[in-house]
Amino acid sequence: MIRIRPYQPDDWYGLWAILEPVFRAGETYAVPRDISEQDAHRLWIELPRAVRVAVDDEGRITGSYALKPNQPGPGDHVANCGYMVAENARGQGIAGEMCDHSLTLARQLGFVAMQYNLVVESNETAIRLWQQHGFEIIGTLPRAFRHSVLGPVDAHVMYRLL
Repeated sequence: MIRIRPYQPDDWYGLWAILEPVFRAGETYAVPRDISEQDAHRLWIELPRAVRVAVDDEGRITGSYALKPNQPGPGDHVANCGYMVAENARGQGIAGEMCDHSLTLARQLGFVAMQYNLVVESNETAIRLWQQHGFEIIGTLPRAFRHSVLGPVDAHVMYRLL
């Protein structure tokens, strides 16, 4: 059973253990592969409007999402969200549960839509999952992501109204 709850400062060590390998891999997130722990903390914890963690029955962190306005000012009514699942917890439906949870929270916070700005085309699992949750590909950015293994690949902008 997965429970999703607000991030607490004591969660950082377990969360960093999930974030760091994904950031270092350079296959899905547009962040520097050598991002420092301090900069990752700022990106994932300090800047978003809400951060949640998914925990298993034993209280271990299995994933997280960070929710924020997609743009400032006149664009701040559209949410943006990033999701991360621990490698050993993938394939268990955690990302889908976090997506549902984030959509509900986004509505509660007054957002009217959600946009994913850079969904790497090689991340086919995520694309299918987001589509199952009502997101549409509204544009494709040719060679917009420098994948660490595949080189330049297309990235999609995905969007849904709330």
